[in-house]
Amino acid sequence: MSEDNNADKFIKESSILEEYNINWTQKLGAGISGPVRVCVKKSTQERLALKILIDRPKARNEVRLHMMCASHPNIVQILEVYANSVQFPHESSPRARLLIVMEMMEGGELFHRISQHRHFTEKMASQVTKQIAQALEHCHSLNIAHRDLKPENLLFKDNSLDAPVKLCDFGFAKIDQGDLMTPQFTPYYVAPQVLEAQRRHQKEKSGIIPTSPTPYTYNKSCDLWSLGVIIYVMLCGYPPFYSKHHSRTIPKDMRKKIMTGSFDFPEDEWSQISEMAKDIVRKLLKVKPEERLTIEGVLAHPWLNCTEALDNVLPSAQMMMDKAVVAGIQQAHAEQLANMRIQDLNVSLKPLSSVNNPILRKRKLLGPKPNDGFLNDPENGAEDSNVAVEKLRDVIAQCILPQAGENEDEKLNEVMYEAWRFNRDCKLLRDGLQGMSWDGRAFSDKVDRLKLAEIVKQAIEEKTNLEDS
Repeated sequence: MSEDNNADKFIKESSILEEYNINWTQKLGAGISGPVRVCVKKSTQERLALKILIDRPKARNEVRLHMMCASHPNIVQILEVYANSVQFPHESSPRARLLIVMEMMEGGELFHRISQHRHFTEKMASQVTKQIAQALEHCHSLNIAHRDLKPENLLFKDNSLDAPVKLCDFGFAKIDQGDLMTPQFTPYYVAPQVLEAQRRHQKEKSGIIPTSPTPYTYNKSCDLWSLGVIIYVMLCGYPPFYSKHHSRTIPKDMRKKIMTGSFDFPEDEWSQISEMAKDIVRKLLKVKPEERLTIEGVLAHPWLNCTEALDNVLPSAQMMMDKAVVAGIQQAHAEQLANMRIQDLNVSLKPLSSVNNPILRKRKLLGPKPNDGFLNDPENGAEDSNVAVEKLRDVIAQCILPQAGENEDEKLNEVMYEAWRFNRDCKLLRDGLQGMSWDGRAFSDKVDRLKLAEIVKQAIEEKTNLEDS
């Protein structure tokens, strides 16, 4: 509780514009919660990074956990946090937001940095790994699991040869109390027990198996699995688990490889790489978490502490110069990130017999009727507003849990049309659907369901926030 209070005390209520100039047009990159912008401290003219989040408990938790970890030299520093009302051009009114001022990381993302090196050596990979491991050790010592360890969240301070690498973006971090049930991952970096937790999570939501008092959980060891994958990619330029099939979710063949720990070290790229490097990868990519190296084991491993030159030039830099290869991996990340955020909604579909919603009770009593129109009464006021949100939730449910045996495209058009009738006034929804070939009654092209669900989720958040205010 005291940690929450400390974080809240750190947050300033004064206007950020008193101390900083903000460049609203220059974006440094996109985190899971939106773009990061440039700001300049007026008193020193120092360029800093600015992350802006909707002010809600989840955002305050992200700030709290990041602040708990940010004193480490390999974790991006938070300098100041402001709670201000901000209105963006597409919004009809200001919204309460957190503005997080962080140190500027000018050296770019891990893969980009590697691609710039003409002679990226195994020793360099070892040194980068040690810094990432030290950042993880700090988080884990505070009982915090990062849960989204990947190359895009590893940034270099500047472009100098000895620039430190730092961990950023605590948007999915959680205190690890053995209850990390919500699967958060990107495909190439996901641990077996995360998949197992997801599988059980999905079955329980679908009513296939009863929810047990002690559900399958996963913990900080998933960060170590992700570290193993990152080391593998740094050394050779491609991931240990991959699929020939591009998919918005993890394909079956890739899932099987992860669950069984099936990977190898192809001779073409790995013949010049040391046995020590292969050993740490093997020990991190153990399927059973209890057999996997701990973070202390990583930092004590010979590969991170050896005095050998390890000056062999790695093939990864050459492979990462191919922007299409890197873009393909990043696309897979983005798709799975959307999937993660949707799972965080915890959509649950109650049986009609047990719902308390008065409108659904009314529908149950009236029984099914063709073109049942009682939900369309615009005079329903607050009740109508509740229905509008319920209709949006129906769209998300259809996107991620379509009912078996029905025409999915027709059903999606049907639930989207119902949602549209009650939410035409939502500009965010209108703008999102405009780019998805929605003509007011149906989609004319194939729909990216994860993207649609993400748009609808944002519309729900906007509507519920407006109601709360």
